[in-house]
Amino acid sequence: MALWTLFGLASGKATTSWPREAGKDGQDGVLGMPRYNPDACQEGCEECAAVCPTQAIEAREGALAVDYGRCIVCQLCTEVCPTGAMESSADWAFGVRDRTDLVWSDSGARNPVASHADRRPFRRSLHIRHVDAGSCNGCESELQALNNPYYNLHRLGIFFTPSPRFADLLLVTGPVTSAMYEPLKAAYDAMPEPRWVMAVGTCAVSGGIAGGNYACGHGLEGILPVDLYLPGCPPNPAAIMEALLMFLDRAPQRVKGGQIGG
Repeated sequence: MALWTLFGLASGKATTSWPREAGKDGQDGVLGMPRYNPDACQEGCEECAAVCPTQAIEAREGALAVDYGRCIVCQLCTEVCPTGAMESSADWAFGVRDRTDLVWSDSGARNPVASHADRRPFRRSLHIRHVDAGSCNGCESELQALNNPYYNLHRLGIFFTPSPRFADLLLVTGPVTSAMYEPLKAAYDAMPEPRWVMAVGTCAVSGGIAGGNYACGHGLEGILPVDLYLPGCPPNPAAIMEALLMFLDRAPQRVKGGQIGG
């Protein structure tokens, strides 16, 4: 018997039991989206808005407007905030079906999140075609981790396919550069109906740090109809996995109005 076989038998199963069992998502100690506490906000203080590199935080009529779809999780706002109105958190599961749910609302977390319509074709499997539309490869690094022994995405019946002709879901990363606009549209057009689109990473959701420059627009906005949004720079493997399960109605959407509700 080969030594690697003996080593594998001695080491035991490497795959996590998450999400079936809580607390084993591999993200212990990982910082997520900054948490906004408006009651602690100091009147006239706009330091977090001034330091935010993507305008995820803007001062409007004496109040802050927070859009997590623009957040790159740099934590600069938490470092300059003098009152704790913007504080670090472990809120990384920010997958949503509606773009407006990434915008902070004072009534957001108290409202129930509606479930997607039943998708019976995916009771057995989901096939994904990934298109890198100008990413820095940060999101790609996290996507690759989904197929490692720890996360083992295949056990959930979710697979990546090399051809859009066999794909149900188009997963897009990057801000959609001018050079990738036509290849992205071609991949989408080659997919059979019904077809869905997922924006992974802040770049794909809103353009991220590069959004609106000479080489790209603002992510998938106005280019393709998006069914699932997952901001982050980059979103971690567990966040991607949970968002995919949410798409399949096998996990609840945690975020409503920019707030984690459970």
